[in-house]
Amino acid sequence: MKTKLCNLLRPALLGAMLLGSSAHAQLQQLDRVVAIVDNDPIMQSQLDSRVRDIKQDIAKRGGGQQLPPEDVLRKQVLERLILDDLQLQIGERSGIRVTDEELNEAIANIAQNNRMNDAQFRAALAHDGTGYEEFRRRIREQIIINRVRQHRVADRIQVSEQEVKNFLNSDLGKAQLSEEYHLANITIPVPQSANSQQIQQAYAQAMDTYQQLKGGADFGKMAIARSASDNALEGGDMGWRQAAQLPPPFDRLLASMSAGDVTQPVRAPGGFILIKLVETRGHSAEVREEVHVRHILIKPSEIRSAAETKRLIDRLYERLQAGEDFEKLAKAFSEDPGSALHGGDMGWIDPASVVPQFRDVMAQTATDQVSRPFQSQFGWHILQVLGRRATDMTTQARESQAMNLLRSKKYDEELQNWLRQIRDEAYVEIKE
Repeated sequence: MKTKLCNLLRPALLGAMLLGSSAHAQLQQLDRVVAIVDNDPIMQSQLDSRVRDIKQDIAKRGGGQQLPPEDVLRKQVLERLILDDLQLQIGERSGIRVTDEELNEAIANIAQNNRMNDAQFRAALAHDGTGYEEFRRRIREQIIINRVRQHRVADRIQVSEQEVKNFLNSDLGKAQLSEEYHLANITIPVPQSANSQQIQQAYAQAMDTYQQLKGGADFGKMAIARSASDNALEGGDMGWRQAAQLPPPFDRLLASMSAGDVTQPVRAPGGFILIKLVETRGHSAEVREEVHVRHILIKPSEIRSAAETKRLIDRLYERLQAGEDFEKLAKAFSEDPGSALHGGDMGWIDPASVVPQFRDVMAQTATDQVSRPFQSQFGWHILQVLGRRATDMTTQARESQAMNLLRSKKYDEELQNWLRQIRDEAYVEIKE
């Protein structure tokens, strides 16, 4: 990046020498510090770049969402950059690193999720005005921030089995696990140790926001302009949530709300919160296919080459085709310690729990049939499908869902508290 910058500036520097000190002074204004975060500068170029990206993201979302005034948007984006910088500093002090292999895998997954190959993805970034190296830097930083949050917030959250049982047995749990809500929020912040005047000022702003929303103001624009939530620059979008993930009284209010409704401001630890219900969807029972399967596994070893392993699995397949008993051959030859003693029987399994090669062959093998030999990362297999069934996993799914809901609720609360804490404790000098 430095080389490119030097190449770009070389003609300008020549012009500065010819034109004198006035032009030279203008060159010094190409970039400047807009904030200092614990001795770490945030540059105007960073702020300008992020503001441009936010504008592009909002334009891509569509839906007629409007931008707030430029100065309001820049202030909100700068606050995001300050919080990001604080978390990156914590990551550096904690020794958190992202290897090139991890970064490449993350970017490949992003491209795959967008149904693009590497070349198409790079072309899409270039079309949006984002350099590939800049994109890699941002993804690396986001991974570091996520790991910092995992260590500092998520790892401290505990949800007991008793909490899950209590929630599932509660009226709230029974009612709210049946539906999901697409939500957005606006948080009007209240400083820690705020006095009564500061609380009243925040409440007045929250009520003004509510009245404007009731009068038809755009929720996303208001969130970008006023919200202190971590998702403010996404228009306050919270995605799909169960009511149980929300603090009282929002968990109860959702049942009586219709799409498009906005709650009045509610006092919470972080400030005054307003929530909009975007849309609702139902919850259906979860039915999962399970397969009863047994297999024979033969693995290469120091005393048996890969070619000899293949010849052995082929001979076993021929013996099975000739009518020999699968259970006896598995007990005699299989090298899977978990199933060999049981004649290769793996019991009823979820296809998602086995490696892709095993899952694909299992899906293609009819009940009571024996597959041809196939290879996986573990060695050579022969499998036999003994049966298939559809299992109602609703109970297990509800327990898992309740656990995730309770963890998510605690995480959201703790994350906002932690972000506010590190912001309050940091030395931040805003120069813009």
